[in-house]
Amino acid sequence: MISLRVVITAVVAAGVLIAAGVLVLGRGGEAEPARERLVRAATTPGPTVLVDARGTVLAEFTGECGSSRYAYVCERVRAELKANAPELLTGKPGLTIRTAIDPRAQEAAQQAIDRHVGRADEYLALEAMVAPGSGEIRALAASHDDLRGYKGFQQGSTAMVYTLAAALEGGLRTGDGFPFAASYRAPTYAAFKNCKGQNVGDPTHSVLNFEHGGGGFTTLESGTLARENTFFVQLTERVGLCESVRMAQRLGLERADGLRLQEFETFALGVNEVDPVAVATTYATLAARGLHCAPRVVTEVSDRSGYRRSFPPRCEQALEAPVADAVTGVLERALAKGPLEGLGRDAAGMDGTMGSNASAGYAGYTPALAAAVALGHPDGYRRPLTGVTIGGKRYAEVEGTTIPGPIWKDSMKAALDGTEATSFTPPDTTRFGGCSRACAD
Repeated sequence: MISLRVVITAVVAAGVLIAAGVLVLGRGGEAEPARERLVRAATTPGPTVLVDARGTVLAEFTGECGSSRYAYVCERVRAELKANAPELLTGKPGLTIRTAIDPRAQEAAQQAIDRHVGRADEYLALEAMVAPGSGEIRALAASHDDLRGYKGFQQGSTAMVYTLAAALEGGLRTGDGFPFAASYRAPTYAAFKNCKGQNVGDPTHSVLNFEHGGGGFTTLESGTLARENTFFVQLTERVGLCESVRMAQRLGLERADGLRLQEFETFALGVNEVDPVAVATTYATLAARGLHCAPRVVTEVSDRSGYRRSFPPRCEQALEAPVADAVTGVLERALAKGPLEGLGRDAAGMDGTMGSNASAGYAGYTPALAAAVALGHPDGYRRPLTGVTIGGKRYAEVEGTTIPGPIWKDSMKAALDGTEATSFTPPDTTRFGGCSRACAD
């Protein structure tokens, strides 16, 4: 029989060892040396985290984005992993997901949005910044922390550049054009054909201009600068609807819901619901002289055990460089003649007003950075941007240069301040200048 004194002595001794950190109770109640406990703690994986390009932790990543200051980043990370590495979305702990987010650009975009749109506003503003030539997403900022009701906004007139690029690729020059009217109606159903060869013209529907003006001769350049709806629908008819759609796809445009782009006669007016990442990507392709790089925010995933998986750039020449330069030349003049008055360095841009006021946007680029801003309501048509209060200010109606344009300009200036200013390649005027086959009389 073990004496009571022996039991007491053993308990006291164990207590001393535990207090000294020499002995602990392991799984099942067995004794576990402190060294093994420390090793186990060191090898137990922590939470999976998102880090920026410099390695600074942005947020914990569980696969469910919920409410977070970096909800837009989280949603994009989840989408990319689902498409490229779904096994990493199973909740595996201890991963470090390195992103291409540039903290300076991210802060610039977020501050610009917060300056113009209130966090409590019912309308949602988003901005994406993409690096030309790599597709790296440098910033993803939003006015709301919860994006679960967001499914993309109609692009608006920033989509006109796709038909412009198709026209220039097809042999037209910036001085080519035709008279336009205040309204336009397709002459027949066969006037517009989608990429399946189906007739999609609508002779029962009239397209109107923003200012309801018309009658004069308009060129590719002047029609772009004025964002003339009827001109671009007529240009789509002449160039080809399918050619416009395929140009947009080549540059990187895709719908936010993952479905195919809707091929209507009004395609150039931006009727598709898209995300700023897609719009910024297409403009980054132009900035990179036709080199399209798939957008990516995830650059590498690793853990402490030595696992590492990289996600390198995926690029291809989508558009002949001189054609991209010609488009840039037109958009450079569009920005210079618009209310934003440029960035103090080579820059090109386009207003993204939507005729129905369902949304508004702005997109533009320098040789080093492209960005797109979108503003709208998750309920879409039911909450148009007319008679609204946003950021504490009352607006009769919101256009692309009303709120999205200033957000774009403020964020781009802050993101690029102190960086070397580079130049666009001048357009080839012998090929694209003047007019060739659609000149004014």
